[in-house]
Amino acid sequence: MSKTQSIAIESANQAESATWKDWLMLTKPEITFLVTISALAGFVLGSTGPIDGWLLFWALLGIPMTSAGGCALNHYLERTIDASMKRTANRPIPGGRISAEKAKWFGFLLVGGGLGILCPLTNPLTGVLAGLTVVLYLFVYTPLKRKTSWNTLVGTIPGALPVLGGWTAASGSLGLGGWVLFGVLVCWQMPHFFSLAWMYRLDYEKGGFRMLTVEDENGDRTARQMTGYSIGMIAFSAAPVFLGLSSKVYLVGALALGVWFMVPVLRFQLTRSVYHARRVLKASVLYVPLLLLAIVADRLIG
Repeated sequence: MSKTQSIAIESANQAESATWKDWLMLTKPEITFLVTISALAGFVLGSTGPIDGWLLFWALLGIPMTSAGGCALNHYLERTIDASMKRTANRPIPGGRISAEKAKWFGFLLVGGGLGILCPLTNPLTGVLAGLTVVLYLFVYTPLKRKTSWNTLVGTIPGALPVLGGWTAASGSLGLGGWVLFGVLVCWQMPHFFSLAWMYRLDYEKGGFRMLTVEDENGDRTARQMTGYSIGMIAFSAAPVFLGLSSKVYLVGALALGVWFMVPVLRFQLTRSVYHARRVLKASVLYVPLLLLAIVADRLIG
């Protein structure tokens, strides 16, 4: 372990200066927001009749809470690695503002609280899916990041499970529509994470992560996979219409969003530049919330 890492971890163990923003940062609010929108879309699409307001409330409380706890525990597990990377060195634990022990128990509290809400107040299947999300994220995806570049694809599974959780909270069972939404999120995560990994590939290499962008020096495989998964994402996004779950108005919007998203992806395919990778990342951050909200609006209005 380097001197920098040792100092960062020691200071983290002595942390006393945390603000509410540091505790919020432990929950990875961008991920938690996406989890919330995903669960909402899954719930609305999985509801066969009028929306059950209380059931929706408990689902949108328990699913994001469990996910937020998993994120906090991920901060705890990766505190040493975070201290070695410029992009993550100022996170609450390596930055010395929250101790590792406090972060760990904060994560356990959120996971326990989330599962304690979901199992009795929605249904056990939704609780199982939320718990599986945490287990896969912490004990499969997180260690794989230092062992194989396939970690990105594996990581899409826990990233996409919340939309299934929303579906099962409403319907009580798994259904084809839920799996379609799962497919959208699996495909979307690949260009999203590849664009980020291309921008910070030197940092990832320094941290010991086995990323495709680190192994793929000229970016050929990275660009091909970004393009291929983006096409798959668009195809999955159109599927709800053909399953009778969404209208043709939604289809027009989904395809328009897909074309808009493909523009920076194809430009990255041509240039392999950090600039266009950043454009893909920005587009991906907007794409999924807009698509999922379009699904919700179409279902509620229609």
